[in-house]
Amino acid sequence: MNYIDSVIEKLKRESKRKIVLPESEDERIIEAANIASSFAEIYVIGDESIKNKVNEDVTVINPLEYEKLDEMCETFYNLRKEKGLSKEKAYDLVRNNSRYFATMLVYLGICEGEVTGACHTSADTFRSAFQICKPKSGKASAFNIMELPNKNLGNNGVVIFADTGLNQNPDSETLAQIAFDSSVSYERLVGGEAIVGMISHSTNGSSVCDDQKKVVEALNICVKNHPNLLIDGEMQFDTAVDTEVAMKKMPNSSVAGHVNTFVFPDLDTGNTAYKIAQRIGGANAYGPITQGLENPINDLSRGCSTEDVVGAIAITCLQVK
Repeated sequence: MNYIDSVIEKLKRESKRKIVLPESEDERIIEAANIASSFAEIYVIGDESIKNKVNEDVTVINPLEYEKLDEMCETFYNLRKEKGLSKEKAYDLVRNNSRYFATMLVYLGICEGEVTGACHTSADTFRSAFQICKPKSGKASAFNIMELPNKNLGNNGVVIFADTGLNQNPDSETLAQIAFDSSVSYERLVGGEAIVGMISHSTNGSSVCDDQKKVVEALNICVKNHPNLLIDGEMQFDTAVDTEVAMKKMPNSSVAGHVNTFVFPDLDTGNTAYKIAQRIGGANAYGPITQGLENPINDLSRGCSTEDVVGAIAITCLQVK
């Protein structure tokens, strides 16, 4: 049984979480909604025509007919008026933009999580998410759950790569926050103790430059703020996963060679790493999944399959508090 199948089996034994899907114009979303209704309470945003496409367990909400629409519009306006948003524009966005309407459902607790991005850019997804459901620490990030062919790594081959979708070039404080948030995500979504490796082109000072120093500083911040976290770095990828290499390069580290939570120094590295592992290495890649927001709002790739959407819904259910 693969990772997502095991998650779905777990969810079927629990109370269903309320997940909203705003992109009902996409057939992949409709198909995924019907499948995911077996383990989640699914809401889709759309008009009357959508009701003929979904099964009886899926709830369709038409924003213009929704009884709480004016309350939602007014709440959004109050959230953003100090940023210069006019009441007219606020009402227009919630009424006519399904992503803003869906995110307001999450903000008000009517739904518990959102999955979107099948036919919109990540920038569109995160714009509404950050304007409404703000980051808890001021620093949200994104990660991928990677299911690797090598089952000796992580939890039966399941590990986390971060940041893979949000922070272009994080400073040391942001990188430290990404490391800690990723450890929490690993333990919540994968299971077992997180073992965090701060990945770099350098191992243990083998190269000294600004990029390497940023990773070391992030490590020091994380160790100071979270002394019980199992974390080390900076280290190259082979040092993180190969015990023989680790013994040569970082013989005194209890982390090197055993990493299950990989924190990359920048978005270029993290995003490229997960796509190489997926496309060449044969890994299943789930995400990028957002962490650090008050409520789980997750982005899809525009090239996603129906199965990818179902997987994102399942992971979002796990993220709900």
